[in-house]
Amino acid sequence: MKPIAVVGLVLIVVGLVALVYQGITYASRETVIDIGPLHATADRQKTLPLPPVLGIAAVASGVALLIVGLRTRVRSASETGTASSHST
Repeated sequence: MKPIAVVGLVLIVVGLVALVYQGITYASRETVIDIGPLHATADRQKTLPLPPVLGIAAVASGVALLIVGLRTRVRSASETGTASSHST
């Protein structure tokens, strides 16, 4: 499989994951109180939203790259003669 087709598959998977999860949630530790030897921290969850347009664009570009990668493979095979017909 051509590298461009592999990139296309990766983009399709990433786009589908972006459409399903619609955001990345992560935890960050923040200092709430810092007075001399007294330290208090809090874990806060933050979400980085991923717009659905981003997922759709990734899937569409992945499909396009996959098609281009597979077409060049078929076209190059027919140009080299591996898919030629035999005459008797």
